[in-house]
Amino acid sequence: MSETKKSGTVALVGRPNAGKSTLLNRILGQKVSIVSDKPQTTRNRIVGILNDEARGQIAFLDTPGIHRPLHKMNVRMMDHVRSAFDEADVIALIVDASEEFGRGDEYVIEMLRQTNTARFALLNKIDRVKKNKLLPMMQQYGALGLFEEIVPISASSGDGVDHLVDLFFARVPEGPAIYPTEDFTTQPERFYAAEIVREKVLQSTSEELPYTTAVHVERFEEDEAKNLIKIYATIFVERESQKPIVIGKNGDRIKKIGTDARLDLEAFLGAKVFLDLHVGVHERWREDERFLGELEWPLR
Repeated sequence: MSETKKSGTVALVGRPNAGKSTLLNRILGQKVSIVSDKPQTTRNRIVGILNDEARGQIAFLDTPGIHRPLHKMNVRMMDHVRSAFDEADVIALIVDASEEFGRGDEYVIEMLRQTNTARFALLNKIDRVKKNKLLPMMQQYGALGLFEEIVPISASSGDGVDHLVDLFFARVPEGPAIYPTEDFTTQPERFYAAEIVREKVLQSTSEELPYTTAVHVERFEEDEAKNLIKIYATIFVERESQKPIVIGKNGDRIKKIGTDARLDLEAFLGAKVFLDLHVGVHERWREDERFLGELEWPLR
């Protein structure tokens, strides 16, 4: 039986805020990719691993939203998307079905025309769409002649996701597992810690700092005897005037960011977490190749 198991890679691609990270977390049944309502939340490529004892293994590549890059950071983000195109057995385009088709969608479609990899179109957020509008959208994507499957889903509610996973397993090739079957992600704990802090910054600063923050973990120390992990991290902003936004009145906001992040990290890491946060300024961090490299993790 083990020789007939499936093993493949599915790239989750699409415009910003289409729901790629929400879908990945839903498929895996646990959080490996941070989520917010801000565009460009996902900056690196996140690998989530689904292990099914009967059917095999699928590695999902959660990629940054496809957009025209304006900074070196955004160029690196689009490089992650293109590398995922090259590695995938299936490219799954996630579409926000509640939004009208526009120029951004045309840009994505043109990228997909340049690959011969199997392509699925996933019409997400169907819980926000009236049924009489969904069928014409399915017909529109079908008429493009690009997609083997057009699947309506809701990543937030889970509607259609089990069927989607069945379709992925039917399409990926047979073979041995790529990753250890006990793993559900390849990202290091240090990187995940930085991502969780950044998620809480995005949630706490609302519309004030949509793209201008980065989080760098300076130290990640494990004390196995005490089941304690000490994390020292810096939240970087681009201007001195932005520091008070992150810190908040009497330090209230950064305390909340720290508390919310610590609770998520303790659940993920299975240990007590001491989290020490500071705020720093790096005026041109989105153009600093060396700094950007330190924020990322080696892709495997």
